[in-house]
Amino acid sequence: MRAAVYREFAKPLTIQNVPDPTPKERSVVIRVKANGLCRSDWHGWMGHDPDITLPHVPGHELAGVIEAIGKNVVRWNIGDRVTLPFVCGCGVCPQCVSGNHQVCDHQFQPGFTHWGSFAEYVAIDYADVNLVRLPDEIDYVTAASLGCRFVTSFRAIVDQGKVSAGQWVAVHGCGGVGLSAIMIANALGANVVAIDIGDEKLDFARSVGAVATVNATKTEDVVENILDITQGGAHVSIDALGSPVTCFNSIANLRKRGRHVQVGLMVADQSHPAVPMDKIVANELEIVGSHGIQAYKYPVLLEMIQAGKLFPEKLIGKTINLEESLEELVNMDSFGGTGVTVINEF
Repeated sequence: MRAAVYREFAKPLTIQNVPDPTPKERSVVIRVKANGLCRSDWHGWMGHDPDITLPHVPGHELAGVIEAIGKNVVRWNIGDRVTLPFVCGCGVCPQCVSGNHQVCDHQFQPGFTHWGSFAEYVAIDYADVNLVRLPDEIDYVTAASLGCRFVTSFRAIVDQGKVSAGQWVAVHGCGGVGLSAIMIANALGANVVAIDIGDEKLDFARSVGAVATVNATKTEDVVENILDITQGGAHVSIDALGSPVTCFNSIANLRKRGRHVQVGLMVADQSHPAVPMDKIVANELEIVGSHGIQAYKYPVLLEMIQAGKLFPEKLIGKTINLEESLEELVNMDSFGGTGVTVINEF
């Protein structure tokens, strides 16, 4: 199969012909029809993820068709249209048994713990636990754009943030995660303030549901600006980027008894940021993480899309081919462009 491969961290990728994957007993092999580009892929390419061994094929936001099935797979057939969360579970550990596959004790992630979906085919283990059936109404590019960003934002807003109608929600960072969070919070009836450093992204944020925006490079005090807009602070605030600055601001801009949800990854020397602990204690703030979503939680999201309450296709910035992904991936840290980029030609 054709795949995008890197043999050294932070060095150019190349298109190579590599062996096709084969399914294990509980696995399937999926023909990849579409795959999103995510900043997590960039972190992996940079060498920030200890699970990656070289050479490596990135990619974890995929949708496709089952091509081969292991002998112990019971829920799926060749030809089924599927997608999956970026965190996959074993199905039998205490976390999985409790319904929390997103923090499985033995979790695995395509594109990190094994070769991913910047390729014609990808193998997925424990298929009966991890695959999600795609409705015919949802095309492969839209399904891939759900990837880790939209579905992670869905759980962050709905389950971890517990956002409800009438609340103020601040979203720091208007990349794929942030724009998804804005759309989802707006669909729930919340008032969303979008924060970013680019006017183009902030304009896009308004188009998908933000009622107010803050350009962090054009205001003297981001936190005070948000406190003023929300008349006392956000009920829920999301760090959708993952930096010491956005994390601090997201906590500091909460009203009393507000809830901060950390979605953006912070790695390497940024993984232990300073937090305003004085505010956390005095105002009884909550800080929660959000790491992926369980496969069995997808139906509610998919039903909202089919009902016309969510429009993830609006977040797709452009589609590219596999060759173009080589340059797109290495330039992801420039934060250029708006919306989600999806590979749909392999």
